[in-house]
Amino acid sequence: MGAVFCEEMFATFKMVFVYVTLGTLAGIIGIPYSLAVGNIRLLYRAVVRGIIPLGLWAGGIRVEVTGLEHVPAGVSCIFLSNHVSNLDPPVLLPVLPGMCSVLLKKGLMRIPFLGTAMRLGKFVPVERGRRREAAQASIAAAEEALRSGLHVLFFAEGTRSEDGRLLVFKSGPFYLAMGTGAPIVPIAISGTEKMMRKHSAAVTPGVAKIQILPAIDPAGYTTRDELMRAARAAMVAALPEEMRPLS
Repeated sequence: MGAVFCEEMFATFKMVFVYVTLGTLAGIIGIPYSLAVGNIRLLYRAVVRGIIPLGLWAGGIRVEVTGLEHVPAGVSCIFLSNHVSNLDPPVLLPVLPGMCSVLLKKGLMRIPFLGTAMRLGKFVPVERGRRREAAQASIAAAEEALRSGLHVLFFAEGTRSEDGRLLVFKSGPFYLAMGTGAPIVPIAISGTEKMMRKHSAAVTPGVAKIQILPAIDPAGYTTRDELMRAARAAMVAALPEEMRPLS
């Protein structure tokens, strides 16, 4: 038990060290540069293609990806994944082609300089709660990101699953797809639920498996609910039995 604990703490330390050290350096150099040129793409590549994978490697996390051929070329997509761990975003983003907008807490957008860089990257602010106006504002921001040529990454359930099983989906991504015509690309991720569990910051080295599933064209569905059922069915079929919903 002690050896396992030490391994987890060492893996966590190495990952955090990479992210804090290189992330701080990237921020000091990259954020002012991005603000000066009005473009965040170089900083995005440095962080998402360089620093994030290096941190995963330092933490003993390997990523296996299948199905990249299912991502439509030259089209802004809505990537839709299940969510079982805080490791899901760093595991997913480096393997997705192009540049992705992501959803984040609205309060982060108020951080000096960093918030401005996030707005340049067309990240989508999300306000917690049930206010309809807030949800509509988030969808409008996601629409703008798609129109600008970015992809948008959603976690279908809106929160992490406690036990790894797929939860009920939120409706936002499907409103967005029906309104813009952007294809939905379902993603089934597994393994991360064992490497960083909910309510824990400890990292257990292992393999994260990402299955990118065939894109779903919203034009083939007459209602949002039909589109949601199609995406959910694809994801359920791809997940291991122990991660499928019980009903």
